[in-house]
Amino acid sequence: MSNNNKTFENAVKTMMKHIGEDPLRDGLLDTPERVRKSYEFIYGGYKEDPEAILKKALFATSNDEMVLVKDIEFYSTCEHHLLPIIGRAHVAYIPDGKVVGLSKIPRVVNVFARRMQIQEQLTEQIADAIMDTIIPKGVAVVIQARHMCIEMRGVEKINSTTTSSALRGLFKSDKKTRAEFFSLINSPIGNRY
Repeated sequence: MSNNNKTFENAVKTMMKHIGEDPLRDGLLDTPERVRKSYEFIYGGYKEDPEAILKKALFATSNDEMVLVKDIEFYSTCEHHLLPIIGRAHVAYIPDGKVVGLSKIPRVVNVFARRMQIQEQLTEQIADAIMDTIIPKGVAVVIQARHMCIEMRGVEKINSTTTSSALRGLFKSDKKTRAEFFSLINSPIGNRY
């Protein structure tokens, strides 16, 4: 085991002791290693480059109409309490000579979600990565999420939802484009295929 792994696992043991658990209890013996491995996955976004992901699947196009990937489920972690954020992202862009492979949009959402976050920052990061890499006429991102730091502790408000948006280009400057986007993400059409 590397020193970094051992240091991490010892920190987990310290946390377990702090909350009143015995890290030597039978059911907990392998917990520090399992926690380390789960953190490596949950926070894997730090090791990924959203620009590289998007550039792998750019294609020339004459399309100049909105492309929307709706209801992208994600899990993230509140950077203030290290508790889960569970939500859906809606991402649209208007091509300007290039489209990106559809699977790359959810991958970019995951890159930023798999970091310690606040929802507002997550929304902005997704929009900026797409705007800066694809260079479309506009980008819109809306995120709706539940925050366990609100539900499990503090005010304990179950099922409260936070919505954030980031609008770029035509989505910000053109009212019709913005209205079409919000109409599409709020429409039940397309929720079942």
